[in-house]
Amino acid sequence: MTMKHKEAFLLALAVLPCLAAADAPQPWLDKSLDPDRRAALAIREMTQKEKLTLVSSHFGADHAGNKTKKVPEAIPFSAGYVPPIPRLGLPAMFLTDAGIGVATQYTTTPRERTALPSGIATAATWNRKLAYEGGRMIGFEARASGFNVMLAGGVNLLREPRNGRNFEYAGEDPLLAGIMVAEQVRGIESNHVISTIKHYALNDQETGRFELNARIEPAALRMSDLFAFQIALELTDAGSFMCAYNRLNGPYACEHPWLLNEVLKKDWGFKGYVMSDWGATHSTVEAANAGLDQQSGFEFDRAHYFGGALDEAVENGHVPQKRLDDMAFRVLRTMFAKGVVDHPVRQDGAIDYDAHGRISQADAEEGIVLLKNAGDLLPLRANARKIVVIGGHADVGVLAGGGSSLVYPRGGNAVPGLQPATWPGPVMFYPSSPLKAIRARAPGAQVVFDSGADPTKAAQLAAGADVVLVFATQWVDESIDATTLSLPDRQDALIAAVAAANPKTAVVLENSGPVLTPWADRVAAIVEAWYPGTNGGEAIGRVLFGEVNPSGRLPATFPETEQQLPRPKLDGDPNQPELHFNVDYHEGAAVGYKWFDLKGHKPLFPFGYGLSYTRFGYGKPRAELRDGRVQVRFTVTNTGAKPGKDVPQVYVSPMNAKWEAPKRLAGWNKVDLAPGASTEVAVTIDPRLFGMIKGADNRWHVAAGRYQVMLARHAADPAAQTVTIQLPAQTLDVAGRPINQKGKQQ
Repeated sequence: MTMKHKEAFLLALAVLPCLAAADAPQPWLDKSLDPDRRAALAIREMTQKEKLTLVSSHFGADHAGNKTKKVPEAIPFSAGYVPPIPRLGLPAMFLTDAGIGVATQYTTTPRERTALPSGIATAATWNRKLAYEGGRMIGFEARASGFNVMLAGGVNLLREPRNGRNFEYAGEDPLLAGIMVAEQVRGIESNHVISTIKHYALNDQETGRFELNARIEPAALRMSDLFAFQIALELTDAGSFMCAYNRLNGPYACEHPWLLNEVLKKDWGFKGYVMSDWGATHSTVEAANAGLDQQSGFEFDRAHYFGGALDEAVENGHVPQKRLDDMAFRVLRTMFAKGVVDHPVRQDGAIDYDAHGRISQADAEEGIVLLKNAGDLLPLRANARKIVVIGGHADVGVLAGGGSSLVYPRGGNAVPGLQPATWPGPVMFYPSSPLKAIRARAPGAQVVFDSGADPTKAAQLAAGADVVLVFATQWVDESIDATTLSLPDRQDALIAAVAAANPKTAVVLENSGPVLTPWADRVAAIVEAWYPGTNGGEAIGRVLFGEVNPSGRLPATFPETEQQLPRPKLDGDPNQPELHFNVDYHEGAAVGYKWFDLKGHKPLFPFGYGLSYTRFGYGKPRAELRDGRVQVRFTVTNTGAKPGKDVPQVYVSPMNAKWEAPKRLAGWNKVDLAPGASTEVAVTIDPRLFGMIKGADNRWHVAAGRYQVMLARHAADPAAQTVTIQLPAQTLDVAGRPINQKGKQQ
């Protein structure tokens, strides 16, 4: 990049309002016009070269062993960069990963920012407000760091519990995942930052992710994974979608006309732009005509498909000129709609790390799930004489997941030197010590730490303690799946040995998703803490001592064994990433708890499950049809002695029809109650949740008949209360609106 280009870039970034005024009239910079009009006016004035500028991005760091150098104007170690068009007053686009915070591509001099808990931990809060506040916080830090595009909004369903990226996503149910991710996206975009819903679609394992062919019936896909994406879009009008690496029923996701043009842009009315994942573009003509609008980090691909090749394809008619215009229009419209043009970013914004740490901590505290608490071992008593803490590097920090989403913390890595040290590493422990938090809350106790490297020594130390806390970790990362749901590094043997020496043992899990717990019957308590983020150690300490009453609920089913899964063995070969193979999703739309219901499997811990330090009672639910939607009302009472939060869940089930599974999650609310207090809860059910999609249709068909509405604590609650409701036959369009017999919306 020449000095002249650098000067033009800096001018566009720093004095954009002045530039707009000097070049007036530039009507596309008129804030009173709607985004469509502004984009249309700008496109009319653009040269072909300027249009091509918008439809691909550079990687923001060196790539392929320094064979490709980053563009100097890109923010160092960032995900991407799209140059500005100063002549038209259009700023550059600066791209950053990811959904947990402002990430840094691997370097020894990273940005240090606030990390949220993992996406699945946020989903475990079942708290819409917390998801929004977390998104707003990381969006603020993105903007303060100079970024105006954040690659956040991972909504892939947890079909494969061994998937290396499950920690980035929001669990197995499309309603829960869609709503929780939507709240995060809304929070991010409140900062005039474009958010990206990803990875579209069926990118559900890392093994063979570049070449595997995910095979599923279109109707089943629309009712499961695509439904999650659709809900997230409907609630946000998100600026961008990122298409995935994998193939879907044959074509690559990023050159899939049904997926991009038919479903996303036509059926769902998506007005934003589709960007590829980094390395997911395979062609020029096929990809452009199929609906891909922007080639991301083109240095990762075999060619700059949306550069000179696209220019040539338009010139010779293989890609229509109107298609290129549409690609550029969609990018421009999003920039106007999300405030990127009107609110230029700077790289020197002030960040209140203490306040942001508290936001992350609140998320972690509500995402922690109490899975077992025999004999009320928890909360811990401040008058304990001896507490033994074992394993998981709990003396210094809490674990994070690896890959492109990794946020580097202030204070550095608490456990440097673990392998892998480079991408998808480093293995990162945030410097928030659970041991320190425990000692602060038990000043009179002898609190002893042991690494757990020697199970025999750990067991000897545990014997005679008032309580033993074993911290168990499972590090996973982008590009590599877990080979098993068992904890790595012989941690099961460590836990078994410690529990045999002292039955007053609690296990604290820091992990990506479901794991096997063969020792569950031998320990007194199990606490699921996930990857708890920047202040994770403090969050764990507060929950263990009862300063926070645990209120997390599982967003994914924990199986008893891997034999209960639709695919007991992971498809593909981790040692052959370029291998072509099929993954057959024969479970269709019966994902997670639906599969367990369908097959009659009893899980270890069911979807929606979680305990509390208090108790809650439910009044009898009442259901009625109002304005075409079923509304459920019921009372929740805190019948225990401690304040706490509860997550009553509503499920629906057909009595005269057959679905993909016996029941579906239809809604929930999270309530905060003092001891003895009650509140009435109302849940309105999306009418699509009573319907089925058939064949290649995109309509939801609700069968006439009776339906059960269940008020439950979790998906396998034997004490669920039910009420029946009669529904008429009805056909709904793709958005859930009734249509008459002539096919028109009513």
